[in-house]
Amino acid sequence: MTQILDGKELSVQIKTEIANHVRQLTAKGHRAPHLAAVIVGNDGASQTYVANKEKSSREVGFTSSVYRYPESTTEEQLLEAIAFLNNDTDIDGFIVQLPLPSQINEQHIINAISPDKDVDGFTPINVGRMVLSEECYVPATPMGVCTLLQRYGIETTGKHCVVVGRSNIVGTPVANLLSRKGFDCTVTLCHSRTRDLASITRQADILIAAIGKPEFFTADMIKPDAVVVDVGIHRIPDATKKSGYRIIGDVKHSEVDPLCSWVTPVPGGVGPLTIVSLLQNTLKAYHRTHPNCD
Repeated sequence: MTQILDGKELSVQIKTEIANHVRQLTAKGHRAPHLAAVIVGNDGASQTYVANKEKSSREVGFTSSVYRYPESTTEEQLLEAIAFLNNDTDIDGFIVQLPLPSQINEQHIINAISPDKDVDGFTPINVGRMVLSEECYVPATPMGVCTLLQRYGIETTGKHCVVVGRSNIVGTPVANLLSRKGFDCTVTLCHSRTRDLASITRQADILIAAIGKPEFFTADMIKPDAVVVDVGIHRIPDATKKSGYRIIGDVKHSEVDPLCSWVTPVPGGVGPLTIVSLLQNTLKAYHRTHPNCD
Protein backbone atom coordinates (compact mmCIF):
# COMPACT_ATOMS: atom_id res chain seq x y z
CA MET A 1 0.00 0.00 0.00
CA THR A 2 1.37 3.40 -1.00
CA GLN A 3 1.99 5.80 1.87
CA ILE A 4 2.22 9.58 1.57
CA LEU A 5 5.20 11.71 2.54
CA ASP A 6 2.97 14.58 3.62
CA GLY A 7 5.07 17.72 3.54
CA LYS A 8 2.14 19.96 4.37
CA GLU A 9 1.35 18.14 7.60
CA LEU A 10 5.01 17.89 8.56
CA SER A 11 5.57 21.60 7.88
CA VAL A 12 2.79 22.47 10.34
CA GLN A 13 4.45 20.29 12.97
CA ILE A 14 7.88 21.85 12.48
CA LYS A 15 6.47 25.39 12.40
CA THR A 16 4.78 24.68 15.73
CA GLU A 17 8.14 23.58 17.15
CA ILE A 18 9.79 26.78 15.88
CA ALA A 19 6.95 28.98 17.17
CA ASN A 20 7.23 27.44 20.65
CA HIS A 21 10.96 28.13 20.64
CA VAL A 22 10.48 31.75 19.55
CA ARG A 23 7.89 32.28 22.28
CA GLN A 24 10.43 31.09 24.84
CA LEU A 25 13.01 33.52 23.45
CA THR A 26 10.72 36.54 23.51
CA ALA A 27 9.38 35.62 26.97
CA LYS A 28 12.95 36.00 28.22
CA GLY A 29 13.17 39.46 26.69
CA HIS A 30 15.10 38.55 23.54
CA ARG A 31 14.07 39.91 20.17
CA ALA A 32 12.50 37.58 17.61
CA PRO A 33 14.56 36.22 14.69
CA HIS A 34 14.39 38.44 11.61
CA LEU A 35 14.17 37.05 8.06
CA ALA A 36 14.29 39.41 5.08
CA ALA A 37 13.72 38.93 1.37
CA VAL A 38 14.78 40.95 -1.65
CA ILE A 39 12.64 40.76 -4.77
CA VAL A 40 13.29 42.52 -8.07
CA GLY A 41 10.51 42.85 -10.64
CA ASN A 42 7.07 41.27 -10.77
CA ASP A 43 7.58 37.57 -11.53
CA GLY A 44 4.36 35.84 -10.43
CA ALA A 45 5.93 32.71 -8.97
CA SER A 46 8.49 34.80 -7.08
CA GLN A 47 5.77 37.05 -5.67
CA THR A 48 3.87 33.97 -4.45
CA TYR A 49 6.93 32.45 -2.82
CA VAL A 50 7.84 35.66 -1.00
CA ALA A 51 4.23 36.10 0.18
CA ASN A 52 4.29 32.54 1.56
CA LYS A 53 7.58 33.28 3.28
CA GLU A 54 6.06 36.35 4.93
CA LYS A 55 3.00 34.38 6.07
CA SER A 56 5.08 31.53 7.49
CA SER A 57 7.43 33.96 9.24
CA ARG A 58 4.50 35.63 10.99
CA GLU A 59 3.06 32.24 11.97
CA VAL A 60 6.20 31.30 13.88
CA GLY A 61 6.70 34.74 15.44
CA PHE A 62 9.58 35.93 13.27
CA THR A 63 10.02 39.50 12.14
CA SER A 64 9.70 39.58 8.35
CA SER A 65 10.87 42.28 5.94
CA VAL A 66 10.56 42.46 2.16
CA TYR A 67 12.64 44.83 0.05
CA ARG A 68 10.97 45.33 -3.34
CA TYR A 69 12.80 46.81 -6.32
CA PRO A 70 11.56 47.58 -9.85
CA GLU A 71 12.42 45.49 -12.90
CA SER A 72 14.77 48.27 -14.06
CA THR A 73 17.04 47.99 -11.00
CA THR A 74 20.72 47.85 -11.94
CA GLU A 75 23.25 45.35 -10.64
CA GLU A 76 25.09 48.15 -8.85
CA GLN A 77 21.90 49.25 -7.07
CA LEU A 78 21.15 45.71 -5.98
CA LEU A 79 24.70 45.20 -4.73
CA GLU A 80 24.27 48.34 -2.60
CA ALA A 81 21.12 46.82 -1.10
CA ILE A 82 22.95 43.56 -0.36
CA ALA A 83 25.74 45.49 1.39
CA PHE A 84 23.15 47.25 3.56
CA LEU A 85 21.51 43.96 4.57
CA ASN A 86 24.88 42.33 5.27
CA ASN A 87 25.63 45.10 7.78
CA ASP A 88 22.20 45.37 9.41
CA THR A 89 22.60 43.67 12.79
CA ASP A 90 18.83 43.46 13.24
CA ILE A 91 18.52 41.06 10.29
CA ASP A 92 19.63 37.48 10.96
CA GLY A 93 19.26 36.11 7.46
CA PHE A 94 17.98 37.12 4.05
CA ILE A 95 17.31 35.75 0.61
CA VAL A 96 17.48 37.30 -2.83
CA GLN A 97 14.58 35.86 -4.80
CA LEU A 98 15.56 34.30 -8.12
CA PRO A 99 15.29 34.70 -11.05
CA LEU A 100 16.65 38.22 -11.43
CA PRO A 101 16.19 40.49 -14.48
CA SER A 102 18.59 39.86 -17.36
CA GLN A 103 20.70 42.97 -16.68
CA ILE A 104 21.78 41.53 -13.32
CA ASN A 105 24.34 38.74 -13.01
CA GLU A 106 22.82 36.34 -10.47
CA GLN A 107 26.14 34.85 -9.43
CA HIS A 108 27.59 38.30 -8.71
CA ILE A 109 24.65 38.93 -6.37
CA ILE A 110 24.91 35.55 -4.65
CA ASN A 111 28.65 36.01 -4.15
CA ALA A 112 28.02 39.37 -2.46
CA ILE A 113 25.76 37.90 0.25
CA SER A 114 27.43 37.40 3.62
CA PRO A 115 27.79 33.62 4.20
CA ASP A 116 26.63 34.22 7.78
CA LYS A 117 23.28 35.55 6.51
CA ASP A 118 22.95 33.29 3.47
CA VAL A 119 19.96 31.29 4.69
CA ASP A 120 19.33 30.09 1.12
CA GLY A 121 22.69 28.30 1.27
CA PHE A 122 23.72 29.48 -2.19
CA THR A 123 27.02 31.26 -1.58
CA PRO A 124 30.23 29.44 -2.58
CA ILE A 125 31.37 29.34 1.06
CA ASN A 126 28.21 27.58 2.26
CA VAL A 127 28.24 25.23 -0.74
CA GLY A 128 31.88 24.38 -0.01
CA ARG A 129 31.17 23.77 3.65
CA MET A 130 28.27 21.49 2.73
CA VAL A 131 30.47 19.44 0.38
CA LEU A 132 33.04 19.07 3.18
CA SER A 133 30.29 18.13 5.70
CA GLU A 134 31.09 21.21 7.77
CA GLU A 135 28.62 23.44 9.61
CA CYS A 136 26.70 25.48 7.02
CA TYR A 137 23.33 26.62 5.76
CA VAL A 138 21.93 23.87 3.53
CA PRO A 139 19.87 24.99 0.50
CA ALA A 140 16.19 24.99 1.42
CA THR A 141 14.75 22.48 -1.05
CA PRO A 142 17.45 19.80 -0.57
CA MET A 143 17.09 20.33 3.17
CA GLY A 144 13.33 19.82 2.81
CA VAL A 145 13.87 16.54 0.94
CA CYS A 146 16.22 15.29 3.65
CA THR A 147 13.83 16.37 6.41
CA LEU A 148 10.98 14.40 4.80
CA LEU A 149 13.08 11.24 4.62
CA GLN A 150 14.34 11.66 8.19
CA ARG A 151 11.06 12.55 9.87
CA TYR A 152 9.17 9.73 8.16
CA GLY A 153 11.86 7.22 9.11
CA ILE A 154 12.67 6.20 5.54
CA GLU A 155 15.54 3.69 5.53
CA THR A 156 18.41 5.19 3.52
CA THR A 157 21.54 3.34 4.61
CA GLY A 158 22.94 1.37 1.68
CA LYS A 159 19.97 2.21 -0.53
CA HIS A 160 20.46 3.14 -4.16
CA CYS A 161 19.27 6.71 -4.54
CA VAL A 162 18.92 8.07 -8.08
CA VAL A 163 18.77 11.86 -8.35
CA VAL A 164 17.58 13.15 -11.72
CA GLY A 165 18.52 16.80 -12.21
CA ARG A 166 21.90 18.47 -11.65
CA SER A 167 20.96 22.05 -10.77
CA ASN A 168 23.02 23.87 -8.15
CA ILE A 169 19.81 24.60 -6.24
CA VAL A 170 18.39 21.08 -5.94
CA GLY A 171 19.92 18.09 -7.72
CA THR A 172 23.62 18.51 -7.04
CA PRO A 173 23.31 19.43 -3.34
CA VAL A 174 20.72 16.76 -2.56
CA ALA A 175 22.92 14.12 -4.21
CA ASN A 176 25.80 15.27 -2.02
CA LEU A 177 23.74 15.28 1.17
CA LEU A 178 22.26 11.81 0.67
CA SER A 179 25.69 10.29 0.06
CA ARG A 180 27.02 11.57 3.39
CA LYS A 181 27.14 9.95 6.81
CA GLY A 182 23.71 9.89 8.40
CA PHE A 183 21.99 9.02 5.12
CA ASP A 184 24.66 6.74 3.63
CA CYS A 185 22.96 6.22 0.27
CA THR A 186 24.73 5.01 -2.82
CA VAL A 187 23.89 7.91 -5.12
CA THR A 188 23.65 8.08 -8.91
CA LEU A 189 23.27 11.60 -10.30
CA CYS A 190 21.52 11.71 -13.69
CA HIS A 191 20.40 14.54 -15.95
CA SER A 192 18.77 15.34 -19.28
CA ARG A 193 21.69 13.90 -21.26
CA THR A 194 21.98 10.63 -19.36
CA ARG A 195 21.73 7.71 -21.78
CA ASP A 196 18.97 5.15 -21.23
CA LEU A 197 17.73 7.04 -18.19
CA ALA A 198 14.82 4.68 -17.53
CA SER A 199 17.16 1.72 -17.05
CA ILE A 200 18.87 3.65 -14.24
CA THR A 201 15.73 5.02 -12.55
CA ARG A 202 14.31 1.47 -12.47
CA GLN A 203 17.20 0.57 -10.16
CA ALA A 204 16.36 3.29 -7.66
CA ASP A 205 15.25 2.38 -4.15
CA ILE A 206 14.81 6.13 -3.69
CA LEU A 207 14.13 8.37 -6.68
CA ILE A 208 14.53 12.15 -6.41
CA ALA A 209 12.69 13.62 -9.40
CA ALA A 210 14.10 17.09 -10.07
CA ILE A 211 14.47 17.27 -13.84
CA GLY A 212 12.05 20.19 -14.27
CA LYS A 213 9.79 18.56 -16.88
CA PRO A 214 6.04 18.11 -16.21
CA GLU A 215 5.00 14.48 -15.62
CA PHE A 216 8.27 13.22 -17.10
CA PHE A 217 8.51 10.13 -14.88
CA THR A 218 6.06 7.39 -15.84
CA ALA A 219 5.32 3.91 -14.49
CA ASP A 220 7.86 2.19 -16.75
CA MET A 221 10.66 4.20 -15.08
CA ILE A 222 9.90 3.15 -11.50
CA LYS A 223 11.08 0.19 -9.46
CA PRO A 224 8.21 -1.47 -7.54
CA ASP A 225 8.08 -0.32 -3.90
CA ALA A 226 10.46 2.59 -4.54
CA VAL A 227 10.34 5.78 -2.50
CA VAL A 228 9.62 8.64 -4.93
CA VAL A 229 10.24 12.28 -4.00
CA ASP A 230 8.83 14.67 -6.60
CA VAL A 231 10.59 18.04 -6.42
CA GLY A 232 9.00 19.41 -9.60
CA ILE A 233 6.30 22.07 -9.55
CA HIS A 234 4.62 23.34 -12.71
CA ARG A 235 1.60 25.54 -13.38
CA ILE A 236 -0.60 24.06 -16.09
CA PRO A 237 -3.55 26.08 -17.51
CA ASP A 238 -6.87 24.63 -16.32
CA ALA A 239 -10.11 26.50 -16.95
CA THR A 240 -11.94 24.34 -14.40
CA LYS A 241 -9.88 25.80 -11.56
CA LYS A 242 -10.67 29.13 -9.90
CA SER A 243 -7.01 30.08 -10.21
CA GLY A 244 -6.99 29.22 -13.91
CA TYR A 245 -4.25 26.64 -13.46
CA ARG A 246 -3.40 23.42 -11.66
CA ILE A 247 -0.13 22.35 -10.08
CA ILE A 248 1.66 19.19 -11.22
CA GLY A 249 5.11 17.77 -10.63
CA ASP A 250 7.83 15.96 -12.54
CA VAL A 251 6.08 12.63 -11.84
CA LYS A 252 2.95 11.33 -13.53
CA HIS A 253 1.32 10.43 -10.25
CA SER A 254 -1.73 8.69 -11.69
CA GLU A 255 0.63 6.00 -13.03
CA VAL A 256 3.50 6.07 -10.55
CA ASP A 257 1.84 6.32 -7.13
CA PRO A 258 0.37 2.78 -7.08
CA LEU A 259 3.87 1.35 -7.57
CA CYS A 260 5.50 3.22 -4.68
CA SER A 261 6.01 2.35 -1.04
CA TRP A 262 6.19 6.07 -0.23
CA VAL A 263 5.58 9.10 -2.46
CA THR A 264 5.34 12.87 -2.13
CA PRO A 265 2.19 14.55 -3.47
CA VAL A 266 2.30 17.68 -5.63
CA PRO A 267 1.32 20.09 -4.24
CA GLY A 268 1.83 19.35 -0.55
CA GLY A 269 5.08 17.39 -0.65
CA VAL A 270 8.49 19.03 -0.80
CA GLY A 271 7.16 22.56 -1.38
CA PRO A 272 5.93 23.35 2.15
CA LEU A 273 9.23 22.15 3.60
CA THR A 274 11.25 24.51 1.43
CA ILE A 275 9.94 27.50 3.37
CA VAL A 276 10.19 25.63 6.67
CA SER A 277 13.86 24.94 5.89
CA LEU A 278 14.37 28.67 5.34
CA LEU A 279 12.86 29.32 8.79
CA GLN A 280 15.11 26.69 10.35
CA ASN A 281 18.19 28.25 8.74
CA THR A 282 17.15 31.69 9.99
CA LEU A 283 16.75 30.39 13.54
CA LYS A 284 20.20 28.83 13.24
CA ALA A 285 21.61 32.17 12.04
CA TYR A 286 19.95 33.93 14.98
CA HIS A 287 21.56 31.57 17.50
CA ARG A 288 24.98 32.05 15.91
CA THR A 289 24.84 35.75 16.85
CA HIS A 290 22.90 35.18 20.10
CA PRO A 291 24.72 32.18 21.60
CA ASN A 292 23.60 32.82 25.17
CA CYS A 293 19.90 33.50 24.68
CA ASP A 294 18.58 30.02 25.55
